[in-house]
Amino acid sequence: MQHPQLKSIVQEMPKAELHIHIEGSLEPELIFELAQRNGVTLAYPSVDKLRAAYAFDNLQSFLDIYYAGASVLLTEQDFYDMTAAYLRRAAADNVRHAELFFDPQTHTDRGVPFATAIDGIWRACQDGPISATIIMCFLRHLSEEAALATLDEALPHRDKFIGVGLDSSELGHPPEKFARVFARCRELGLHLVAHAGEEGPPAYIETALDVLQVERIDHGVRCLDSAALTARLAREQIALTVCPLSNIKLRVFDHMGQHNLLELLDAGLAATINSDDPAYFGGYMNDNFLAAFDALPLGLSHAHRLARNSFVASFLPEAAKQAHLAELDAYFAAL
Repeated sequence: MQHPQLKSIVQEMPKAELHIHIEGSLEPELIFELAQRNGVTLAYPSVDKLRAAYAFDNLQSFLDIYYAGASVLLTEQDFYDMTAAYLRRAAADNVRHAELFFDPQTHTDRGVPFATAIDGIWRACQDGPISATIIMCFLRHLSEEAALATLDEALPHRDKFIGVGLDSSELGHPPEKFARVFARCRELGLHLVAHAGEEGPPAYIETALDVLQVERIDHGVRCLDSAALTARLAREQIALTVCPLSNIKLRVFDHMGQHNLLELLDAGLAATINSDDPAYFGGYMNDNFLAAFDALPLGLSHAHRLARNSFVASFLPEAAKQAHLAELDAYFAAL
């Protein structure tokens, strides 16, 4: 940290969060509360034992416990309570706008109706202290047929989500596996994003852009393995929704000092900071900013740029975007 107030500045500055899996914000305390409310028996005897189990060494070991945690979500009120809790945390971190990922297949495959999940999340977004919109994600370890069926199920609720994404186990499930469903979503006028280049190679980022025609890349940190791809991302200003604490927890990098966030910014990329699955990875937005700024030689200009990138890369209407950017610029001008 160079500037004496840098720590408080990154916490207080307005920002947007563009990479948050709402199911990944489910804290152990709420998991236990919902389990009791719904009569669900958990494999862990206490909150502490469950939290202790949050020791992952790769994406799959995380996903196993993530899906177990989601098993307590059964009613519309459960989804509402989970989302409301996240939005309160985000507001406390001076997040002004959040675009929430939600995994319907995690719930419909358990017999929870699509409407139950999206209605609870959407209602909390309307009631929340900040603006929030929903991006429905397809689970890439499942088939494209399953994704197409999920899209059909989602269409009666088209007014409740602004876009679609692609998440879950990356390796062995390249973006092009979902070419048809993304083509349909594009025809429907939905925003398109996809996880790529977290554990997967730069080629996955390229096919997400070329085949799926996504507007943002979620993670994308492996792009630096390809000079041509890095140059393209900088030229086209394709935003990367980077998740520092997640990258350490899942061993994309061994420790924060190795993280390539500064290199991404130095390469002219539109990188942003996000929390991914904050309940599981050790922190919400400000925790991610502080961890990155503590470990890397990032300064005031990087803080301003990261926050600007988050609003510019958002799917907010242009007038709302400009209002947030004006607030942000005024905050930095007053320092």
